Amino acid sequence: MAKTSKDRDRRAVVEQLRREQQRAERRRTLAVVSACVVVALVIIALAAVPLLRQNAQQAKPLAELGASAGSAGCTAVLKKKATGNQQHRPEGTDISYPDAPPAFGPHYPVTAPMARKFYTAADRPRLEYVVHNLEHGYTLFWYDDTIAADKDKVAVIKAIAAKFQGTKQTDKFIALPWTAKDGKPFPSGSHVALTHWSAGGPAASAAGDVAKQRGVWEYCAQPSGAVVSSFTRDYPYSDSPEPQAA
Repeated sequence: MAKTSKDRDRRAVVEQLRREQQRAERRRTLAVVSACVVVALVIIALAAVPLLRQNAQQAKPLAELGASAGSAGCTAVLKKKATGNQQHRPEGTDISYPDAPPAFGPHYPVTAPMARKFYTAADRPRLEYVVHNLEHGYTLFWYDDTIAADKDKVAVIKAIAAKFQGTKQTDKFIALPWTAKDGKPFPSGSHVALTHWSAGGPAASAAGDVAKQRGVWEYCAQPSGAVVSSFTRDYPYSDSPEPQAA
């Protein structure tokens, strides 16, 4: 009887240890699963934050995006006599543009596609393509490396570009980077630039008076939808050498 009692006690101890081990394993499993869930939620949140930020930006009217006109740190509008009208060069040819960024000049016979409104340094077309877009009445919004490194300001530029999404004549707008490889930097303190190839006004455009053509620049420290709104109103697509061309 004593031996049987000891066996029962021994089995009870073993069973108790087994149950405790199972409980410990369940706790470890639960801890691992909980940690994985937390990590997954963090990853989802990190991915969602930029999207939510972008959606919040795009919900605003153009004039409310980014800095106000008064705080964007913009220079006075600059103008220079334009050259290069209908001067096409073979694709692949290197063309030097003295201005940073260009507002006119010789260019490739093909334009960058109208459907794309925003580019990064990784996928931007060559300058020779987008200068042709300028000839067709586009406004180009350039941002430098300083802005490219600021996610919040890039989100503002994307939201501005999205306001011109479409293929109507009034949608002739492209936002794109200006890098150190492209040429000299923007004027001191400026990190974005708006450029337009003006015919000297819509009437001059209709008359085809090449002598009145001007390159137009406005430099700013920060992206501003209000400034873009004013610039595109003052220099519409119709004020260009070839406003009806895509």
